[in-house]
Amino acid sequence: MSLNTFGHLFRVTTWGESHGPALGATVDGCPPGVPIDAGMIQHWLDRRKPGQNKFTTQRREPDEVKILSGVFEGQTTGTPVQLMIENTDQRSKDYSDIMEKFRPGHADITYWQKYGIRDYRGGGRSSARETAARVAAGGLAREAIKALLPGVQITGYMTQMGPHQIDRDRFDWDEIENNPFWVPDAKAAAEWADYLDGLRKSGESVGAIIEVVARGVPAGLGAPIYGKLDTDLAAAMMSINAVKGVEIGEGMASAMLTGTENADEIYMGNDGKPKFSSNHAGGILGGISTGQDIVVRFAVKPTSSILSTRKTITKSGQETEIITKGRHDPCVGIRAVPVGEAMMACVILDHLLLHRGQIGENRGKIG
Repeated sequence: MSLNTFGHLFRVTTWGESHGPALGATVDGCPPGVPIDAGMIQHWLDRRKPGQNKFTTQRREPDEVKILSGVFEGQTTGTPVQLMIENTDQRSKDYSDIMEKFRPGHADITYWQKYGIRDYRGGGRSSARETAARVAAGGLAREAIKALLPGVQITGYMTQMGPHQIDRDRFDWDEIENNPFWVPDAKAAAEWADYLDGLRKSGESVGAIIEVVARGVPAGLGAPIYGKLDTDLAAAMMSINAVKGVEIGEGMASAMLTGTENADEIYMGNDGKPKFSSNHAGGILGGISTGQDIVVRFAVKPTSSILSTRKTITKSGQETEIITKGRHDPCVGIRAVPVGEAMMACVILDHLLLHRGQIGENRGKIG
C-alpha cells in the first residue's frame, strides 16, 4: 500500500494498523536543535486518546509515545525522528462477525476491491486509530514552529454536531478546553451532551464540523499555482479518516456573496503594517498567507460502525445484513479536533521551511 507519506520538506510517514502491535510515524526533515521530549508530544496525544469520557469509544489505550531515533540530549538532531505508540487494548474478536461482510459507509468494500485483502479487525489501516500517529507528528511540528515562530497558535474546535450549530455571538476561546466536545460555546456544549447521549444509547452516530485556526502566521507562506498553502491544507484535512468536505475561510458560503461583500478591504494599521477589515479569504490569497488568521473547516461523516441493522453483501456476493459490534465513537468529530490541529501544524511548518529555503525573508515592502 503506497502513498503513506505527506509533506515536502517536513515529511511524515505513518505506519501501523488498528489491531497490530503498534503504530507510529517516521518524521524526516525536522530542523536540528528543536527542544523535544516524549512528554511534549504526549500532551497532544492525551487530548486525542480514546476512553476519556462516555462520548468517545471505550477502547482504553494509554497512547504512550516512544521516541526511538532523531533526538539526542533533548534536542532533534536533524535525522529522522521515529515515533512509536503501542496498541494495548485490541479486541479483535469483536470483528469476527464482519470477516466476510462489508460495513455500509466504510472503506471495507473499496479496500477489498482494490487490494484483494483487508484487515477486518477494526478496519486495519483505514481505522481512525491511524490518526494517533499524525497527532504525535503534529506535536513535534508544534515544537519546531515554537522554536522558529513563537507567536503561532493553532486551535481547533467543533462548530456543529449533526444539525446543531454553535452561536458565534457566544464564541469563547477559553471555553474550548472546558467541555468534552472542544466547543467554544458553553450553552451549545450542554445541549450537545444530551443530544449525543441519546444517540450513543441507541447505538447511533452523527457527523460534525470542525474548525481549525492558526493565529500569528506571517504573510508569505505558500506559493502560486501548485504550491498553494490552501491546496496542501485542504489535502491534509481531506486525508483524515471520515472527512468528506473541506473549506478555507468563507468556503462554500462565498458563492452567495457579492464581490463587494467578499472583498477584505485593506488599510494601514498603527504599526505601519497592512490590516484587513474582514477575513473572508481565511488568511490566504493566491495560495499565500496574508498574515491574518488561517481558517480551515472540515466535515466528518457519521461513524459507519453502528448497532442498527443494515443491508450489505459478503465477499462472495451474497446479500445479507450486518450489525457492527465493538467500541466506536458516536461522533468521530470529537477526537478529530486534535487531529485537525496536528495536520495544520505539519503543513504550516512544512511551508515555513519551504519559504525559508527559497525566499528567506519576504522581499516585498509596503510603506
